[in-house]
Amino acid sequence: MKAILSSVYFGSIEYYTVLKNAEEVLIDSHEHYTKQTYRNRCEIYGANGKLNLTIPLIRRGQRVPVNDAQIENSHEWKKLHWRSIESAYRSSPYFEFYEHHFSPFFEKDHTHLFQLNQELQNKIIQILNLDVIIEETDSYEKEHSGYTDYRDIIHPKIAPKNKLADKRYIQVFESKYGFIPNLSILDLLFNEGPNTICFL
Repeated sequence: MKAILSSVYFGSIEYYTVLKNAEEVLIDSHEHYTKQTYRNRCEIYGANGKLNLTIPLIRRGQRVPVNDAQIENSHEWKKLHWRSIESAYRSSPYFEFYEHHFSPFFEKDHTHLFQLNQELQNKIIQILNLDVIIEETDSYEKEHSGYTDYRDIIHPKIAPKNKLADKRYIQVFESKYGFIPNLSILDLLFNEGPNTICFL
């Protein structure tokens, strides 16, 4: 399978299921940035249930290509995000095993969203040892012949079509709020560790 995907911030389990099972992936670096999507937010399981972590962006009008979207670093979002991730997963089985891979990303400033997203994605691909060819688009195209388009399908407000995204595993706060499916890949990674790749 060949797939075209959006750039995402700590993508969902559905997103990484596609990434794991594709032979070739195009990441659209020229589509227009869209609000309230996974492009600048992820969903984790906090002590009070589902928690959205959103990267603040500098507002520059309505039609900004995603590779040109700039991060608003005057906010202390990095400290807030990492503190939230630590609080959510410190007691998970594999947090200490993986935290050193991710904490450095919250200690330096990235100016552009796409750059940060791709660096995080490359790190996760490395951790999971995924065998997939990934390229970035040269320009925006509405359709890419031969590629399955997931850019608007994988969305916080659209229920996953892939049943693997709903597959159960043990979550830290499941006894309080029940199982929450299709969270960020971080939730699966910190709870399942090396088994993540088999799960996907």
